[in-house]
Amino acid sequence: MYIVTGAGPVGWTVAEQLAEQGHEVRILTRSGSGPEHPRIERRRTDVSDPAQLSGAFAGAAAVFHCIHGSAYSAKAWRAELPRAEQAVMDAAAAARAVVVFPESLYSYSEPDRTMTESSPREASGGKRGVRTELLRARGAHAADTVSVVAGDFFGPRVLMAHAGERLVPRILEGKAVQAVGSATQPHAFTYVPDLAAAMVKAAQLPGLWNQVLHAPSGAPLTMRELATALASSAGKPAPKVGAIPGWLMRATGLFSADMRELAELLYQFERPFVMDSSASQEKLGLEPTPLDEAAAATVGWWLEREPATAH
Repeated sequence: MYIVTGAGPVGWTVAEQLAEQGHEVRILTRSGSGPEHPRIERRRTDVSDPAQLSGAFAGAAAVFHCIHGSAYSAKAWRAELPRAEQAVMDAAAAARAVVVFPESLYSYSEPDRTMTESSPREASGGKRGVRTELLRARGAHAADTVSVVAGDFFGPRVLMAHAGERLVPRILEGKAVQAVGSATQPHAFTYVPDLAAAMVKAAQLPGLWNQVLHAPSGAPLTMRELATALASSAGKPAPKVGAIPGWLMRATGLFSADMRELAELLYQFERPFVMDSSASQEKLGLEPTPLDEAAAATVGWWLEREPATAH
């Protein structure tokens, strides 16, 4: 039996993959949401509350901790994420279950170089610093953990992302697309089902515990290349892809907290931001899904969600 916390695109996909493999899954969310499947039990639980976790992990082989902050801000992350991770790791250690985390590239402190599993993860300040502190806390805890790093998400159920609702619906509607920073710099993207598959496999291989892995991710893509691949899968013409310049985002950030939070990560989009997952792929025995297949599945999900965009 496996535990999944959170029903965003990662938690949902992990739960589905586990159930389809024949495993029993218990998904814990505050709302009781999650996939409908005979092998998936959905339970209303605030996983940041140790009292609510009491007994919830009994019999679990692994916990996939997939919740995110209530807001995209360092303040929200610092207030919410360490407390939730501590509660989950404490409960998992008591149940002798490994905890598998999806992780971002934010903590990498030399992002101008190709980021590998052995690259330094010592970034400080803001959201980047929070991710560094979370990784350190995992390493210091008694629980077995695995952190699986991914680039920016794309794929089914991905909404709040650069390759989510700001991109795919506009392509389907034949509209121009605005990238952040630059549309022509190579950037690390990860197809969410590939991240989920890596997390599931890592949980089942004790020799890979207590380390950082990279989710299988294809060659870096510019926003223009990704938009073109998605448009091709949808049978649409390649969209016009512009970019919101960094100077404008930084200036707007003086007056807008939301824009300020985005501007903090502009370094990821104004110059190459590349990850290498080859070492982890060899350890996991996994390969990234080919771009045309991933793009087709992404477009298919959006068309099912919003059929009107097909016209």
